[in-house]
Amino acid sequence: MSSPTVRSVNVGRPRQERFPGRTERTAIRKQPVTGPVAVHEHGLEGDQVADTRHHGGTFQAVYAFASEDLALWAGRVESALPPGFFGENLTTSGIDVNEALVGERWRVGTALLEVVSVRIPCNTFKGWMGAHDLDDTAWVKRFTAEGRPGPYLRVREQGVVTAGDPVVVEHRPDHDVTVSTLFRALTTDRELLPLLVDLECIDPQARNTARAYVAAEPRGPQSDAGRTRR
Repeated sequence: MSSPTVRSVNVGRPRQERFPGRTERTAIRKQPVTGPVAVHEHGLEGDQVADTRHHGGTFQAVYAFASEDLALWAGRVESALPPGFFGENLTTSGIDVNEALVGERWRVGTALLEVVSVRIPCNTFKGWMGAHDLDDTAWVKRFTAEGRPGPYLRVREQGVVTAGDPVVVEHRPDHDVTVSTLFRALTTDRELLPLLVDLECIDPQARNTARAYVAAEPRGPQSDAGRTRR
């Protein structure tokens, strides 16, 4: 695998998009930027979030997706998928972003970014695929089953990024919870949720979900017997 780099830096602003059967205001349409782009606490200069209730904030400041995974999906939908097509801010090359550890820190340009969350596919994503005449049949389910969502990154140090910058891993935490593991815990394999409870660097929403799951679990034989009697 080649040295990890940023293949493309992509930004977008909210706009009305025509999806099959509806229109929606979204910023999923990202365009590559030439030249340096400032990285602030809440994301890249020139990039905005449409649905601030469910997206954005410091724990979803920057979204990264691998060009290798874009190529995988391009083969499956039988169409070219250019950098930024999945709504990512950073299209990477030469690094398996889904095997990154939660809490891993990357130096990209002069910015320091930390893996803290994952992208959960939604109907906007499905509509975006359909709007481009791509196969969106059960898209959310298919994307989820693949288990390679790409991470959301928190900005630990503001700076500047440019296409072509190396991605340098400056810190790897002492656990084995990867981006893919985090995604599976939040979607298809909730028995993994206890692994998230003690991760201080994680998105608070994910940690709260894990803690609620653990709190609701039966404790020992007596609890199991109680559940049987009920």
